[in-house]
Amino acid sequence: MRSAEASGASVTGFGAGKGEAVSCRPTSKGRPPTAWPFRMSFTPVTIAVALTSMVAATLFVIHDTARTFEDARHELSIVGHVLASELAGMTPEAATAALAASSQRFAGLARASLLTSPAVAGPTSQVVPVAPHGVLALETEQSRAWAGIGQRGAVAFAMAGLLALLTMRRRRDDMPDMVQRHNYRTLAAAIPMGVACWTKGGQLIVCNEQYRSRLDLTNLRTTYQEAVKRLTMGGYIKLVSEDDGNKVLELHREDGSCLLIDERPLGDGAIMTLISDVTEAKKTDTMLHAIRQEQRLLARRYHEEKLKAEAASRSKTNFLAHLSHDIRTPLNHIIGFAELMRHQTYGPLGDARYSDYVQSIKASGEHLLASFATILDLAELESGQKALRSDPVVIDELLDSVIQRFRAQASRAGIVFVLGEPSGAVVRGDRLGLSRMVANIVENALRFTPSGGRVTLNAYAARDGVVVEITDTGLGMSEERLASLSQPFALGDSTFTREGIGPGLGISIARAIAELSGGNLAIDSSPTLGTTVAISLPLAALDQVQAA
Repeated sequence: MRSAEASGASVTGFGAGKGEAVSCRPTSKGRPPTAWPFRMSFTPVTIAVALTSMVAATLFVIHDTARTFEDARHELSIVGHVLASELAGMTPEAATAALAASSQRFAGLARASLLTSPAVAGPTSQVVPVAPHGVLALETEQSRAWAGIGQRGAVAFAMAGLLALLTMRRRRDDMPDMVQRHNYRTLAAAIPMGVACWTKGGQLIVCNEQYRSRLDLTNLRTTYQEAVKRLTMGGYIKLVSEDDGNKVLELHREDGSCLLIDERPLGDGAIMTLISDVTEAKKTDTMLHAIRQEQRLLARRYHEEKLKAEAASRSKTNFLAHLSHDIRTPLNHIIGFAELMRHQTYGPLGDARYSDYVQSIKASGEHLLASFATILDLAELESGQKALRSDPVVIDELLDSVIQRFRAQASRAGIVFVLGEPSGAVVRGDRLGLSRMVANIVENALRFTPSGGRVTLNAYAARDGVVVEITDTGLGMSEERLASLSQPFALGDSTFTREGIGPGLGISIARAIAELSGGNLAIDSSPTLGTTVAISLPLAALDQVQAA
């Protein structure tokens, strides 16, 4: 806590250590100074400031008038459209009765009437067409608008006059007479912040109610030094800026409030003090600073976690790739030796059961080899190591090849396999990859559709892409099962556990191929109703379509 003396405050302003405090004493012994003549001289600066202030106030009134009437017309337009929508379905008698009560429903609406001929809207009126009644004419209350304009204009001109008066040079460091002080007090009351004017000797000329409430002043004969003591009581002052005699300071008080003090010279040593409460602004700035710090911390943590997740994903992909390569070599040996033993190349095996065992070993090895090949393909697709071609592919030919491939399997399973109407679409992508993508989905549809079911393969072309849909009437999936499909190796519950189902990577590989081709894959399914898989792909350019 600093006192006025410690902070360097004096009648010449807050010096912050530049000099000792100067007290103000009455000129007569034990008596307050009398009201001396208060004479002003009109300098060129005063005239320029007065003219500029009046012009600014005039421009403000003109702008405020235009803005006020524009807002009034906008409100009338809103009210007019509301009434028009209500009157559209009414009879003429009901519409007239509704208009008679509209002035009570809408504040500021002076009159509303229906006209049979078109009319021109005025500054305080609005015209809205109402079918079939004609035209709805609305007028606002001009008195309320002009009263508001007058009040704001009076405040603007009052502040302009105060600024002009404060720039007048005083010939003597005397207090103004009662009439002049009353005029100052009237002007100061129009300013929304604390204002006080001081003579060169530190006597208070005028202050408004906001300034008195800040200092809890009851004696209007207080001096500048006493006012500074009251302000700094239980707090400290911080200099914000100082330029050409203008000082901006922050006063931090014990109760946590913060006041911004702006001191400006008026000439001949006089001072004008402006005080505003910036407590909420300071709290907001502090909160924003804390939020920005927290955001930067969260962003840094997110970046670190993202790097860790990407590193873990790369490690997982590399591990699967190496694991697949390492296991495929011994599996090839196992399959090769089992094939030699099955054909008894170097002599009979002896017991006939060995032939079945060898066949089981070969089949299991081939199944494992296919599974690890699938894992390796997925790892390469996710890591971007497997490059896909970019050629024009005719969707109808692609779907027809898939139909030919699985038609026999569907017939053996008793499933109706249907191809929809041709789409005529041409996409750009890897033909083998797109064929594998559709084949994986079709294979799953045939696997989980019981005998007597139906699997439909359709393609729908649009201006910006093509959608391939594979729909089946199979077992379907619940929402939990659908959510787990976004993760590779997800096999679900025992309903989906069948012999030879594989590692469960068909949908993951299809999704990866679709995304690498610039498209997307979506699944919609319901238990016992079936599943629909939609694959969206972008169309190829026109020249590529013609070439295809």
